[in-house]
Amino acid sequence: MVVDLPFIWAGIIAFAVLAYVIMDGFDLGVGILFPFFPEKHDRDVMMNSVAPVWDGNETWLVLGGGGLLAVFPLAYATILPALYAPLIVMLLALIFRGVAFEYRWRTKRAEHLWDLSFIFGSTVAAFSQGVALGALVQGIPVVDRAYAGGWWDWLTPFSLLTGVALVVGYALLGATWLVMKTSGRLAIKARRIALRTAGATILAMGLVSLWTPFLNPLFLERWFGWPNMLYSGIVPLGVAGCFYLLLRGLLKRRDVLPFVAALGLFVLGFIGIGISFYPYIVPTSVTIHEAAAPDESLLFLLVGAVVLVPLILAYTAYAYWVFRGKVDPHEGYH
Repeated sequence: MVVDLPFIWAGIIAFAVLAYVIMDGFDLGVGILFPFFPEKHDRDVMMNSVAPVWDGNETWLVLGGGGLLAVFPLAYATILPALYAPLIVMLLALIFRGVAFEYRWRTKRAEHLWDLSFIFGSTVAAFSQGVALGALVQGIPVVDRAYAGGWWDWLTPFSLLTGVALVVGYALLGATWLVMKTSGRLAIKARRIALRTAGATILAMGLVSLWTPFLNPLFLERWFGWPNMLYSGIVPLGVAGCFYLLLRGLLKRRDVLPFVAALGLFVLGFIGIGISFYPYIVPTSVTIHEAAAPDESLLFLLVGAVVLVPLILAYTAYAYWVFRGKVDPHEGYH
């Protein structure tokens, strides 16, 4: 039996990226929502809700980026030059946000400045990720196995739309996370914000979904060609179902259901990107097999991944289990 190692590794890296988006998305969303909660006590509780897990969530970003370099070096060498600007801004924003997270608890006089830094880092990181995604979806010109575009090719109306869409989506994740993890007045306010961001997220997903098929004939065929639309049509039906569960959970005052439904929206959006992309890793220039390292390297790295990925999943699950339930408003990160 022939094992398709590039396909397996594409699945592993796709899983790592998805894990990062859904896990780090809600704590970026908490930072994005800070301006709507001006009281110090509310902000303390919000930060305490993500304090045990926020830095561990970014493990998946390291795994996805490092895996791309090791397993698909051609894709790494093509994508990075095309997206240097938004990715560098993203990393700087994440660093800035991490520093703000720590220093906010160490000072009283300048606490408001670190609050602003936390808001800025979270929002800019989310926006940069969305811009990078939009630039990748719209296509990267490749000539002779190298990036053939310019420095500003990533900056387009479509990439700006995806940047705004991801900020709104992360805000939804953050709001539903707060509904699940907090209580009292803060949770009530988070529920109201979740209702608004749910509608905005669906609108943004609709705009991006309607625009994407017309960026490339391949995308148009994948979504509207026959019989492809019989399978691709499952995604918008799933989105509608998750949106219904999200609204139902918020209106019925459920705590966990809205967050799970919001995660479902992101998973389905990620599946939609996979439907458009496959088998390309750099649409529509480089396939996963063309970009892959030699099979010997892939097999060697897979041995490590078989050990490493379950360990990451185990300690992540343990952290979330230990810190399950509502946040105690009188205890937390100091």
